[in-house]
Amino acid sequence: MDKRNSKYRWLVFGSVLFTYLLMASQRTAPGLITDQLMRDFHVTASTIGLLTSIQFFVYTSLQIPMGILADRYGPNFFLIVGATLTGLGTIIYSVGTHEVVLFFARILTGVGDATIWVNMVLILAGWFHTKEFVRLIGLAGMTGSLGFLLATVPFSAWIHLLGWRTAFFSAGILLCLCGILLYFVLVKKAKKIFVEEPVIIIEEVQREKTSVILLRIFSSRQAWALFFCHFGVVGGYVGFISSWAVPYGMNMYDMTRSEASQLIMVGLIGALIGAPLASWISSRIGMIKRPYIVIQLTVLSGWFTFLICKGYPSLYLLILLFFIIGIGYGASALTFAAVRQSFPLKESGIVSGFANTGGFLSAVLLPIIFGYILDYFQATSGNVGNGYYYGFIAPVIFSVIGLLGVFFMKEKPQPS
Repeated sequence: MDKRNSKYRWLVFGSVLFTYLLMASQRTAPGLITDQLMRDFHVTASTIGLLTSIQFFVYTSLQIPMGILADRYGPNFFLIVGATLTGLGTIIYSVGTHEVVLFFARILTGVGDATIWVNMVLILAGWFHTKEFVRLIGLAGMTGSLGFLLATVPFSAWIHLLGWRTAFFSAGILLCLCGILLYFVLVKKAKKIFVEEPVIIIEEVQREKTSVILLRIFSSRQAWALFFCHFGVVGGYVGFISSWAVPYGMNMYDMTRSEASQLIMVGLIGALIGAPLASWISSRIGMIKRPYIVIQLTVLSGWFTFLICKGYPSLYLLILLFFIIGIGYGASALTFAAVRQSFPLKESGIVSGFANTGGFLSAVLLPIIFGYILDYFQATSGNVGNGYYYGFIAPVIFSVIGLLGVFFMKEKPQPS
């Protein structure tokens, strides 16, 4: 049976995306309790920024190795292990009594999280035809945004009801159960239905040495262009909402935690719209570069508006800005549509990991930069407003880099 034409592929699609939904929620959920962690563990803003960044640092550093391993050995095993590790890391985070334990938990979560996107891209590429893939990658990007959405008002309410420790503990248990679900769907049941394909895939990948493939990719203008495209739109958004968005709303607009998380939810709604919309437009017109240029310009304009408004736009404008930036983040799924169209399937894992490294490298840098700037202005002038204002310079610079990346990207014809 051809798995790309089987109905079973939709069970695979649903199982993988549900796991991604939960794993994505744990990237930003700690941002809901930033002030509580600072109070309970007596740590500074820069320490919180480092705590947030450590997960993204681990995630980023493992993207290329994960792509190599997934291309060589297949994506199923790593996705199952990744879901389980993310669950264990979240459980340890919930019971931690010292900041060292929190750092260890976020490192473990980062290792697990590093498995999801690259392996999910490969699984979808293996189970679906190319034209289906271009559309479905937008839905996959939307699922990640749904995970971030889950980590706003719903998870905030869950924290309010149970306390932050119990809320994170329950999320960790659910993620471990997802690992078990993936084992049955991707391995045990799939082996009974589709017997021959894993051998074929392994033989195809082993034709060329990994070092040769890496050298070709690292010298590829297209690969670097996609790296910088993703750098520009992902880090500013993910890095900001995972650490400083809720404190920003509370400090600058006197919002409650629930009100600030509702504000962030506006950006996530934009991301939910941006992912499928960008993929649909790209598929419809048969182009990736032109809509991506529009997206990069829009994101740059959004972050630059924060500087124009001295870090304090009106509430209505703030809502609009988060919505616009959210659309840009959702549309970043176009990066992987470009990967699928520009490189052969046997290299898709490595190139996807390389491009994803760019996005989450900026997600590592932004919380650290923001935390350092906030600490500096609080120490020198006590003016947190100036700290946020100068902090917004970072995502503006990131967006300029993203715009340059998309200009250097070459449009590739869609393979049959």
